[in-house]
Amino acid sequence: MDIAQIEKLAEIMRDSDLTSLEIEEEALRIHMAREKEIVTVSAPSAYPVPGGVAAPRDPASPASPGGGEEPAEDPGIKKVYSPMVGTFYRAPSPESSPYVEEGSKVKADAVVAIIEAMKVMNEIQAEVSGKVVEILVGNGEPVEYGQALMTIRES
Repeated sequence: MDIAQIEKLAEIMRDSDLTSLEIEEEALRIHMAREKEIVTVSAPSAYPVPGGVAAPRDPASPASPGGGEEPAEDPGIKKVYSPMVGTFYRAPSPESSPYVEEGSKVKADAVVAIIEAMKVMNEIQAEVSGKVVEILVGNGEPVEYGQALMTIRES
């Protein structure tokens, strides 16, 4: 085997995206290898935000004047947080009516929205019984992990 044949093998490896090639002929053995580019993608955990833990504060939201502290929140109002990054949907399909509207009464196990992440539809439950006060995200909008989706007045 001559250099031209070895170069041809290297060209075949490159063009076919092979990472390893081994040829054995009688007393000759050729092993060619190269590292393949590895792409690492990390995703946030898909675990829900615990009820007693505050979700990350949105840096875009204005802080209250005088001291930088947020105003005291009504203890009867609970927020439903996004447990993952994805796209927020208020209904199971475009033709369906929304799961809830502002003013709707919900039970703790009621589905109030869906978040699509990696082509998987994940149902979001209210986690508290009460009345929906405000829906904070528009239908079809992207959401972040820990982002508040809606508020519910606990009953």
